[in-house]
Amino acid sequence: MHPSAPSGEEGDSSTMDETLVTLNYEDQIQQVTWQGISMADGDLFDSFMINDVASRLRDEEGARQFESHMRGLATTGFAQENLNEILAAEVPEERNWAIGEAIAEAYLGNQHDITWPWNMERDKRTPKASLPGADLIGFKVNGKSVRLVLGEVKTSSDANTPPGVMNGRSGMRHQIDDLASDLGLINQLLKWLWFRCKGKEYESHFNAAITVFLESGNTDVALFGVLIRDTLPNQLDLKARGESLSETLQHPATCHLIGIYLPCAIAHLPDRVVVGCGS
Repeated sequence: MHPSAPSGEEGDSSTMDETLVTLNYEDQIQQVTWQGISMADGDLFDSFMINDVASRLRDEEGARQFESHMRGLATTGFAQENLNEILAAEVPEERNWAIGEAIAEAYLGNQHDITWPWNMERDKRTPKASLPGADLIGFKVNGKSVRLVLGEVKTSSDANTPPGVMNGRSGMRHQIDDLASDLGLINQLLKWLWFRCKGKEYESHFNAAITVFLESGNTDVALFGVLIRDTLPNQLDLKARGESLSETLQHPATCHLIGIYLPCAIAHLPDRVVVGCGS
């Protein structure tokens, strides 16, 4: 084990059943940690996929609110019929990378006390659109302490170790570097987040996290990089990225790289998120 991260950051609680999640490897240098966890197939994985993941993927909370409001506007039988046609025409998100992002959000919410104030699905103007910026935007809440969370998610069946999605200008290391230091990108992300927290229950989280961020010289942010894999766990997937980030990341920023190794092929995720292993 390399020198440990500063105390006070990783007070994360483990809320997932230990029979579902197994820690395969873990290491860290300074404030950068990388670890690999594998998920076991079976009823617990099915429940995680069709409940936690599906809820994030399809924004079930937002969908319920939208339908309730629309039904209040459809005051005649004819209007109700027309609304039913619209609701039935919804195009479900089934792309592997989108399901991968939902897996990452559900896992981080359960295991790392991260709150997501907004579901990114709500910003898609067309079916299966892709949004630029950061894949993960939220708050890490530890008692009265609130930190800004920014992160990236990569989903890959690449047999190479590390997979190609970790490298190049669109690779995870470069993107996390940008989230930590590109003030133009940070400006856009904070503006996006502000308008989604303003006047809502998360405004106090926003104010607390951004106050800490500004007082730290624009460095106090909890960065996460999540790699979704359907290969055998291998710490070489993340080791080089973690070592490299430890040389560039400014204190008190922290970075947690997580490899999530699935018990099914990534190509089968659309089926698993609907009906689990009974498909």
